[in-house]
Amino acid sequence: MSNMEEGISALKGMVGEANVASDPDRLRAYSIDGLSPQAAVFPGSIEEVSKVVAFANERKLSLAPRGSGTKMSWGALPRKVDLVLGMERVNRVTDSDIDNLTLSVECGMPLAEMQKRLAKEGRGYFIPLDPPFGSKATLGGVIATNATGPRRFVYGSARDQLLGLKAVLPNGDIVVAGGKCVKNVSGYDMTKLLIGSGGALGILCEITTRLLPLTEAEATLILPFKELEGAAKFVREIVHSKIFPAAIEVFNGTAMAGVHSEAAAKAPYSVVFACENVVEAVERQIAELGAMGRKAGAVDVTILKTEGHKAFWAALSDFPLALRQRDPNAVGVKANVVLSKFVEIMAAAEREAKGRGFDIALVAQAGNGIVQGYLPVGSDAAAKAGGIADFFGRIVAEAVKCDGNCIVEAAPRAVKEKVNVWGQPRSDSVVMKRLKEKIDPADIMNTGRIVA
Repeated sequence: MSNMEEGISALKGMVGEANVASDPDRLRAYSIDGLSPQAAVFPGSIEEVSKVVAFANERKLSLAPRGSGTKMSWGALPRKVDLVLGMERVNRVTDSDIDNLTLSVECGMPLAEMQKRLAKEGRGYFIPLDPPFGSKATLGGVIATNATGPRRFVYGSARDQLLGLKAVLPNGDIVVAGGKCVKNVSGYDMTKLLIGSGGALGILCEITTRLLPLTEAEATLILPFKELEGAAKFVREIVHSKIFPAAIEVFNGTAMAGVHSEAAAKAPYSVVFACENVVEAVERQIAELGAMGRKAGAVDVTILKTEGHKAFWAALSDFPLALRQRDPNAVGVKANVVLSKFVEIMAAAEREAKGRGFDIALVAQAGNGIVQGYLPVGSDAAAKAGGIADFFGRIVAEAVKCDGNCIVEAAPRAVKEKVNVWGQPRSDSVVMKRLKEKIDPADIMNTGRIVA
């Protein structure tokens, strides 16, 4: 029996034979940037996660955590992938304290499933996170990548919502950070350290998060503009006004066509607001935003309520998923800049993409300074890799000029081989490497993908 066969046998003893996959055909579904693991392991409890991680550490086996798989294209090229650790069975609600607006839940739970359950509790509640891939993503994947969506403008990110978490460190130790109370951290805040760490420092197993009551009313306003600068000027006016919508998004025509085709046909750019509050406040925001938009040059005002409102934001959340299903080689980039500079990034991205023969879908979280870009690539990714790499380099340079940066969130291997997916290197990379070396000295966790 080979060492790996012996290892697989040991893993089956830890989690059950049915919960270990080692067939090459099945393992192709768990490959990362073209590298297939030697096994995929699916523990059913945090204790089983601990055993698997300790085993991998002892054997020096590289390990990649996985939820639903929506973020497996995230990060740099892995140096090796021995085991994929699937968290889908670690999905229990361990404490639901509606009276105190907190929830403790294991990280294999899909966010959409948890939101449905919470909506049926009492008057209805929700976790204030709305990341991309919202219909598929697990809570662990959302937190590990610190994924955020349009409502970050009003609710903040995972770092604002999480009160505590439970994780398994690279040596197999189970650690608990934070808890149900606010201001319950003494010393270093391990919760915030592990949020966004991408599985490089440990396996997120359970989170404790804040809850909020569902709002009484909600609506969407879509205001098409003929010029990007006109849309940007209107957004600046709203950001500095007393109106406080739940989200402010700016779409170019390609992105809007994938979310709401009727609005896309009216003008090349659209400003979109989500309004969520009591009925009177939502109606007032609709009236004021509509009037201000027309005065600023909007060619139309579309109002979506109830199911139309929900369908719009669900389509936006799953836009990258739908694009990836049509084009597995599609490239996703994300720029973060100061609030007033999002228009410069959108203009540069359209200009640079068009100059290289690419179409690009752009969505700016105008209230957050985040711009998402999606490039359809098609089948011949290798031949186009040089042009895509050049495009990315130009956008990184533009983002740096705007006091920000730009990263690649998804790309085929041929593109990743030509770029630094994390954009412009920053001075804190030295600190990140030292943390990685101390916490994961054997370098088994997501080897090479997050911290080189």
